Amino acid sequence: MTEQWSRPQRDPRHRHCPPPPRPPGPPRGGPARPRPGAAPLAGVSLSYYSRLEQGRDLHPSPRVLEAMARVLRLGEEDKRELFRLARPATRRTKSPSRTERVRPHLRHLIESWTRTPAFITGHAQDLLATNALADVLYRDFTRHDNVLRMLFLDPAAKTFYRSPERAKLRAVADLQQSAASTPEDPRILRLVGELSVHSGEFRSLWAREFARVPPYEVKRLYHSVVGDLELRHEALSIRSAPGQQLVILQAEPGSPSADGLALLGSIGADEAPHRRNPAQGA
Repeated sequence: MTEQWSRPQRDPRHRHCPPPPRPPGPPRGGPARPRPGAAPLAGVSLSYYSRLEQGRDLHPSPRVLEAMARVLRLGEEDKRELFRLARPATRRTKSPSRTERVRPHLRHLIESWTRTPAFITGHAQDLLATNALADVLYRDFTRHDNVLRMLFLDPAAKTFYRSPERAKLRAVADLQQSAASTPEDPRILRLVGELSVHSGEFRSLWAREFARVPPYEVKRLYHSVVGDLELRHEALSIRSAPGQQLVILQAEPGSPSADGLALLGSIGADEAPHRRNPAQGA
């Protein structure tokens, strides 16, 4: 039991949805996507595979594990590890879903900042509230609901972040810490399952063990309207709402990046409505 709790990121219940199986043949690069033939290749029904993908079946049988190991071409060591960690000592009651809400005074606070992009995230890095400048800063993204989804599933991340790999590593390490403190959280389980199915890069990072979350640093970004930006990234824990963080992106006063943010604020602050994560009811 001690070992199981000390390595939550390796527990299949935390990576509850195995990567989608590929047809026979050489591996191909790029993000993994669901395949219509995944269930037959693993010898399971489409409905059961769907439950695995959605995190509604967290205890697959040995037969299913065997099939998944075969289709995924796992080595013997990885296969033994999969089977060992898939046998929970006890069944724990799944935690109820959280409804995360941002307190009105915090929403008013970030909305009053007209020269500093700011937003509030939940325990699974859902975007719960953003100010107008943050909306304009991330306007090139088609997704505006979750930091990890934006990083791993939105093509805009490849050009927006000058070092997307570092941003992804930090986001995954942060999510692992949340998963360690709430291992049966349905929101985290669903998110990990979705990202595992759609992103091979996420699967590789999630399989790693992060002893700590890397420190925040200057983010080097590229915006399609104002070009290059260098912004100091800070995240402050909100003590009145455990799990929530206030994220601030600051430019050095008098710098070209500060001028770029000012330009963004003047030309686009009214174009993007404040977005909230509807799944969380915020």
